[in-house]
Parts: sequence; structure tokens; C-alpha cells
Amino acid sequence: MRTNQLLINEANLGTRLNQAVTSDRRGEFGLLLAMLSIDARDMAQFHLQSPTEESKCQLRDKFELAEEQPLVANMVEEAVVDNSPQFHSAGLTNFHLHQYLKPEALVIRGSDSLEMSKVLANCDQVTRSRYRGLIEPQAMIGDYLHFGDQLVAQRAMAEILA
Repeated sequence: MRTNQLLINEANLGTRLNQAVTSDRRGEFGLLLAMLSIDARDMAQFHLQSPTEESKCQLRDKFELAEEQPLVANMVEEAVVDNSPQFHSAGLTNFHLHQYLKPEALVIRGSDSLEMSKVLANCDQVTRSRYRGLIEPQAMIGDYLHFGDQLVAQRAMAEILA
């Protein structure tokens, strides 16, 4: 079975992996797995359609949920709700009441955006370190180019020749 489609994530495979296993084609199975991208951002779960604001509101109304708790990356820039005086003056019950009525913002620690933090959480430690610039990517392993770097070089050469 030949195809000219790019193979990026597991959703592109359909049933080809299953067919390779059931018909005992170990080589094809290994090749298909090797061709998948190792970058977490290429996984199918990150390419699903995101829910619209209208559908979020309908679900909130259906399940009678409170509004989303806001996220704040820098407390200096945002107007922050502080419910701590209610805790000190009237106790835990009053604090919970104020927290439900007007929730405090959750503080996001770190320099990365929320979306990038989610992506990096799915990456291995080496990829996170490369993203943060803690280690330099090594193109050469011994005397051979890494397979991913070979593919990039070949695609660049194909674009030049085309």
C-alpha cells in the first residue's frame, strides 16, 4: 500500500497499523511508527476543533457551573481580586462564599504561555531543555546525521531542486 500523503500523527494512519500487525508485516509496522513525528505538537489531540464560546456557555448552563476562574501571568498588570481580608475577618466560610461569588485569579508561574506550557508538559525532558535553550541541539551523533535532520536536509534540497 503506497501513499503520497505526509504521515504526521496517528490519525493519519487509519487502520494501517492494525493491518500491519494482523498480517504479520513487522517491517511496515516499524516503518510506520518510525515515520511519526516525535514533536508533541503534532499529536492528533492538539488538532481537534476547539469548542466555541457559545458551546462553552451552553455546557456551563446545562451543568450549572460557575464562571471560569481567571488566569493571571503577571499580578502587576491585572486587576486582581483579593479575598484574604474576608478570611481574616470572618473565617473560612465567609472566604469560601466570596471565592464562589468573585473568584481570585490563578497565578500562572513561568515565562511560557498557557498553551506552550501544555505542549511542553507532553514533551520529553530533552525537548523542554532545547526549547528553553539549556542545551544545544546536536545534529551529529558520532559521524552520522540524526534521522530527523536528514529528513529536513532532504526536504530543503528537494525545494531547491524544484
